[in-house]
Amino acid sequence: MKKLLVSALEPSANLHLKPVLDRLENSELLGIFDEEFGKPLYASKEFSVMGFLDIFAKLKKAKIAIDKMAKLSLEASHVLLIDSPAFNLPLAKAIRKINKDIPITWYILPKVWAWRKKRAAKVERYCTNLASIFPFEDKFYTRSVYVGNPLLDEIKQTKQSLENSGKIVFMPGSRKSEIKSLMPIFKEVASNLQKEHIIVIPKHFSDEEIRVLYGDLEGFAVSKDAYKSLLEAEFAFVCSGTATLEASIIGTPLVLCYRAKAVDYFIAKRFVKLKFAGLANIIFDFYGKVPLHREFLQDDVSAQNLLDEYFSIDKEEFLRRSTELKTILSHGSSEVVAKIIGV
Repeated sequence: MKKLLVSALEPSANLHLKPVLDRLENSELLGIFDEEFGKPLYASKEFSVMGFLDIFAKLKKAKIAIDKMAKLSLEASHVLLIDSPAFNLPLAKAIRKINKDIPITWYILPKVWAWRKKRAAKVERYCTNLASIFPFEDKFYTRSVYVGNPLLDEIKQTKQSLENSGKIVFMPGSRKSEIKSLMPIFKEVASNLQKEHIIVIPKHFSDEEIRVLYGDLEGFAVSKDAYKSLLEAEFAFVCSGTATLEASIIGTPLVLCYRAKAVDYFIAKRFVKLKFAGLANIIFDFYGKVPLHREFLQDDVSAQNLLDEYFSIDKEEFLRRSTELKTILSHGSSEVVAKIIGV
């Protein structure tokens, strides 16, 4: 049995890892991953970060983990790094120092098209295979291969038509700051819509975390199944992030909402050179197409703006362009990634 060294720190990384593992046979996992896949060196949840102070507290642990992971690569046949460039880039460098010939595949590349373009050269220096999940990334990497997008593997059903289901989905994100800033506005929006309101909460949140982060959820049905909820909903109010692309692929009309601390937003505006925040809009922009959905940022995130968009959006046009988005992304990624790894 061949051994695969994996670095999957985030819940999303483990979500994308699962379909790849389903296609691999006779392989044993080493490294950092969710405990559902075996016995890791570190469980992914040990590296979850909720704020800047938490990052500093984990720096020492991260350095120790990188050293252990590099040494562990000597037992493996292949290395799979998923997302998380702040950790995986120094890890790739450390592995290459002591294990010059082992194949290293980076799946879900650093988003150098948004910021820190110099990372592209470092990724190409240390990694054997660059598995891209966005078809425009070859404009920024010289050796990237578009493998498809993992959401097309994971999302099993999409809308074929639009119905007034009476269900509205609210997705306030997964970070404390996002949830705290959006929930009061979402509650005001909900109070003005005589619909069934569904709040989507990340699967890994405990009951205590839900209570502390979301407060009183009276009037909301709680769901931890984002795809099912989006499929059933007639509209979604979504925090910036992967969730906007999930809703766009499923075909659920949405509006993007994002509020950050003033200093964080100032820094982002200074360094992130993109016209849009939503992934579907970013993809369309690279192809010279108009955005798929509206985006409200900072002070523009108001209950009135969100309600106005809900009542004015052309839902049929959204669904048509959702199909266009899926055509651009083409196919899922797990099959190609599994072939690349080939352990």
